[in-house]
Amino acid sequence: REVKTRVNQDYFRTLVLSNYSSICTITGIKIPELLIASHIKPWSKDEKNRLNPSNGICLSATLDKAFDKGLITIDNSYKVIFSPKLKSHSKEQFYEDELRKYENKQIILPFKFLPNIDFLTYHYDVIFQS
Repeated sequence: REVKTRVNQDYFRTLVLSNYSSICTITGIKIPELLIASHIKPWSKDEKNRLNPSNGICLSATLDKAFDKGLITIDNSYKVIFSPKLKSHSKEQFYEDELRKYENKQIILPFKFLPNIDFLTYHYDVIFQS
């Protein structure tokens, strides 16, 4: 069972990275080793859409963690939204140097499968720390 899960995760990663031309949808980073195929609606919450490329976005490792923890989300017009919790760190140098420039920025749209609006709405309503 664990082997099948790993195979499916590798397949999902390949699909998502290919869909985004191996570019972080927010930062534009093009280093595959630093990219993660993130589920918009978590793997554990929607078995039917685990491998759906419209339930995936390509993010750098730091932004994947922020997305997973609900510190950022992507709205229905494909813009990056920061949570108040993340903004509370705005005086920190890392925030200023590495994050601020991405707030309200439109993501780099994927090659074929756009992020599904229903999944983005779920992320905003359930995961995002608004």
